[in-house]
Amino acid sequence: MMLLYPAHAAESLEFHKVCDLLLHKCRTDAARERVVNIRFHTRLDHMEREMGQTNEYKFILQGGEHFPNDFTRSLEKEMKLLSVHGGVLLGEQLLSFANLAFNTRDILQWFKKHNELFPLLESICKGITYEKKINEQINAVIDESGIVRDNASKELMSIRSELGKTRHEARRTFDGVIRKLNKAGYLADISESFLNGRRTAAVLAEYKRIVKGILHGESDSQKTVFIEPEETIELNNEIFSLERAESREIHRILVQATKDLSQHSLLLEGYFHICGIYDYIRAKALLALDMNANMPRVSPHPALSLVKAYHPLLFLIHKQNNRPTIPLNLTLDRQNRILIISGPNAGGKTVSMKTVGLLQLMAQAGLLITADESSEVGIFRQIMVQIGDTQSIEHELSTYSAHLQAMKYYMDFANGKTLFFIDELGSGSDPNLGGAFAEAIVEDLAAKHAIGIITTHYLNLKVMAGKVRGIFNGAMAFDEEKLEPLYQLAIGKPGSSYTFAIAQRSGLPPAVIERAKQLTQREHFKLDKMLHQTEQQSVRLTDKEKELTRLIKENEKLKTKYDELTDREKLRQQQETIRLQNQIKKEELDYLRDTERKFKQIIQDWKRAENKQDVIKAAESVLFRKKLVDTNAAAARKADKAYETLGGTAKIGDLVRNKVNHQVGTVTEFRDKKAILKIGNMPFTVNIDEWVVVRQKALETKGKKG
Repeated sequence: MMLLYPAHAAESLEFHKVCDLLLHKCRTDAARERVVNIRFHTRLDHMEREMGQTNEYKFILQGGEHFPNDFTRSLEKEMKLLSVHGGVLLGEQLLSFANLAFNTRDILQWFKKHNELFPLLESICKGITYEKKINEQINAVIDESGIVRDNASKELMSIRSELGKTRHEARRTFDGVIRKLNKAGYLADISESFLNGRRTAAVLAEYKRIVKGILHGESDSQKTVFIEPEETIELNNEIFSLERAESREIHRILVQATKDLSQHSLLLEGYFHICGIYDYIRAKALLALDMNANMPRVSPHPALSLVKAYHPLLFLIHKQNNRPTIPLNLTLDRQNRILIISGPNAGGKTVSMKTVGLLQLMAQAGLLITADESSEVGIFRQIMVQIGDTQSIEHELSTYSAHLQAMKYYMDFANGKTLFFIDELGSGSDPNLGGAFAEAIVEDLAAKHAIGIITTHYLNLKVMAGKVRGIFNGAMAFDEEKLEPLYQLAIGKPGSSYTFAIAQRSGLPPAVIERAKQLTQREHFKLDKMLHQTEQQSVRLTDKEKELTRLIKENEKLKTKYDELTDREKLRQQQETIRLQNQIKKEELDYLRDTERKFKQIIQDWKRAENKQDVIKAAESVLFRKKLVDTNAAAARKADKAYETLGGTAKIGDLVRNKVNHQVGTVTEFRDKKAILKIGNMPFTVNIDEWVVVRQKALETKGKKG
């Protein structure tokens, strides 16, 4: 269990406002009760499970799917009645249990359909089974409107049948009486009414002794009396008797139906329980979508690393006003335990601190946080918060006294699993003495290995961040020219309070500002001025960094565009190659088909011809393409005259001759099993196995001795 100090620590971090938003997302009392009793987990598996379930439900909502958890009625009273011996559930209540069972059936079927895509959500209903007998028992006695069916029992069917006949007879008889009285002129303008559950005729008062029946009342003006006609009295009495019998039988049926349903009470409690859980998770997922929240990584160690984090409530306000929310990046761990945030007032120091504290509470409560999913949150067993005025009227303590009392609690109980937040440490006292106490407190917290954030204006705390191990500076950026805070937390350097700059921009007389500078200790003013200059240089560097980032992004876009164009060109070339290959294959196929046809004709000619030589010539023309044969033969004769075959393995520089077309080239290079030949002035890549090594014959000179 997480310990909070003081008791209202969560409220100081505005966690209650997040809970209020969450309450409005709940549809069931069970879910709202979970929000009211929300707890902060200190076990890794609990945090991972709750955030994981919310994250899965968020994916379902983002995908536009409908998760069938539609049962939202509260059944706490009905559950109690179900467990009471002799308890009676009305038809509408029984119908609610039937709808609850159907809802559970739909949920189980939904998970079966999605085949373990959402294991954490599915684990909630693990061990739950749909019992169809529940709906069979209820539907046997209750219709879809919650009315007991006529055939719920033979007795009820008989009673209602008789009741219907009697009512019809009474209605027919009464209508006859009304027509008779109306014809006689005895009826008032309204003609009839219901009094004491009886149908009566509205008779003019002067005729009340003429019309026979039972007088049930009269109008306020006493001009009209309401008489139950004598002809319908017995019929109405019989109807009343049958209605009482019907009520007794319905009660008996409902008692039996409740008793039968009570056999499944434990299962129904399970159904109702998971409906509340799913509604609670749904509410968390809806809130996460509103806040643009994500699931971070979870660590068992007391540390945190926030990436692009922002205050969720501030984000929602800015979202309504179409304003951006500036994120922060921050890591608190064993090496960097205590962050000292400095900077001008209203610059965002407290907001940054609250952002970290609120997101940590949300994570340990199982909520998704407003930070990038690459963030990581650990587990803290204590969170201590000192924000705002801590003056205690009841104990007659000043602000500073109450502040020191809180610090005493920090000193006594802080440890390595504590996350603390102190706003304006040491304020409310003499600056020199307050600064000294503040420095001593920070040293003690650092020695206890506690992790936390402190906001301050004290220069000595800014200086000690570079001296004491584990303590580091952070500054809220400020635009001096515009006199506006930038709400950006810069880690690694202290910030100036901009006291004189703000005073000057605010219009204070120069003489007053100059006198204040003279009264300020020289070292103090010099250090603040140095911090001032450093921060402004940082702001300018940040602007340059943004411009550089913009140029890098533009370069990446151009590179991507170039790659796309290159890929398109490669694709075009591949398509063109394939087209040419297909064309060649088509030509080869056409040639083979034509050759096949000619061969069939040659076979027939061979059988019939007497001069076989003509057929052979025809076959040669088909097989070798006469022109190609003649060309190759001429090339072979020419090559035989000029070159002598050597054979053997070819080497770079050798002359080689093609075995088919007798071309001659020089080997210039080998690449794997291929060779590069230079034929004329053109290089060609060839299969060296298709070539033979040759050498040029010596030229015969004229006048050679014979």
